[in-house]
Amino acid sequence: MILKVAQIVIAILLMLVILLQNKGSGLSGVFGGGDNIYRTKRGVEKTLHIATIVLAVLFFVISLASFIIVQG
Repeated sequence: MILKVAQIVIAILLMLVILLQNKGSGLSGVFGGGDNIYRTKRGVEKTLHIATIVLAVLFFVISLASFIIVQG
């Protein structure tokens, strides 16, 4: 039961974090700085990127744990 609730919460958070990321141009495109040059992620963009990776890994681990518990 706890794993299912955690999985739902992480799924919702993962969707929110993904939707906050602007396609292709990053957060700078939202505020008018839409340069098409390669640059590193900074500030909020970097935080959202790391949060996406962490939430995706957590979602995978909880899904795998849930599957193992059901099968076992």
